[in-house]
Amino acid sequence: MILRDLFVDLKKHLAQKQVTVITGMRRVGKSTSLRYLLDQVNHSNKLYLDCERIEVRILLNRPHYEGIAEELQLQGLDFTKPCVIALDEIQLVESLPSLIKYLYDTYSIKFLVTGSSSYYLKNRFSESLAGRKQIFEMFPLSFKEFLRFKKTDVRKIESYSWKSFSEPWYNRCRKLYEEFILFGGFPEVVLEPKIENKKALLKDIIDSYVELDIKLLSDYSASEELYKLVLLLAARAGNKIDYTKLASVTGINRQKVAAYINLLEYTYLIYQIRPFTHNLDKEISQQAKLYFSDTGILNSLAGSQLSSGQLFENAIASQLYPMGELRYYQKKTGQEIDFILDGKTAIEVKESALQNDYKVLQQRAVNISLTDMKLVGRYPAKSSLKNFIWGGNIF
Repeated sequence: MILRDLFVDLKKHLAQKQVTVITGMRRVGKSTSLRYLLDQVNHSNKLYLDCERIEVRILLNRPHYEGIAEELQLQGLDFTKPCVIALDEIQLVESLPSLIKYLYDTYSIKFLVTGSSSYYLKNRFSESLAGRKQIFEMFPLSFKEFLRFKKTDVRKIESYSWKSFSEPWYNRCRKLYEEFILFGGFPEVVLEPKIENKKALLKDIIDSYVELDIKLLSDYSASEELYKLVLLLAARAGNKIDYTKLASVTGINRQKVAAYINLLEYTYLIYQIRPFTHNLDKEISQQAKLYFSDTGILNSLAGSQLSSGQLFENAIASQLYPMGELRYYQKKTGQEIDFILDGKTAIEVKESALQNDYKVLQQRAVNISLTDMKLVGRYPAKSSLKNFIWGGNIF
């Protein structure tokens, strides 16, 4: 098993009584995380249940909790001792939060659970498991993790994190970074050596997302309607979300477009990046920008409709998003800064970073009282500008 960076925090939390909740998009590695955590448990009083199995859902949907507890004991658990129960894809059993609360309060059970919907987990769990859980979000692989999965022998990798362009490091990893941009960070896609198989896997991930997560987690039955909107959004990655225009193009009413986009964000397919401003009225009135959580998914959906610059900007957005609060800045004149990280760092993204790009970034950042600024590039420019950060250094 190839270790993820999140495993460090998950292992630390294993010793806590609180429910360990792992959420993220389907096939991002949550089930593997459960197996890793169960392997770390140094006793045999543990049980794994996959809620995608019909017999598991039938068991957990029984109305009497003590009857469920008795069945779990018949499956080998001893409730007179501390035990561990791992539940995979809990969003498929609507009543699970209240069952977990009852068993948590009644017996000495450590729960490890996964789910694909942030909305379901954060809201429903907040209602029933206040103070009893900690949520860990799992994203597609970072570029550092990507290198680990590719079994690249790169020593002192941490020394390149957020550092200025280094030609030896660039030459060592540029082909891998281009693969990372094109095919994204889903573990099974990264591990597949053949390009055609990578493409097929990405299409399968998209299909399973629409057919399983969307249909099971929402009241929307019109999957074709939703898929049409997703294709349209993919071609507009990195742009502001104009609900009226999207409604006009798709023929879906504006309110439903907004609901669909929220659903796509709740289930981790997309991110909405909101404007950076100290004025709440402006934040609410200005449109959010939209990015996809994985560039492999985005590339598969948009294909030739997407420019290489859009794809690279989305790659940087997906690299930055897990690191903190991500915003964008734009003046009424149209002048903008691509990303503001944690309200402190101004980040501009250019495929070929030029000296003038850095000067413009400096001017705009100073205007909003930011002194920390990063110019991020994909390729070294002919001008040999060195004070930019290569995209492969962002981890």
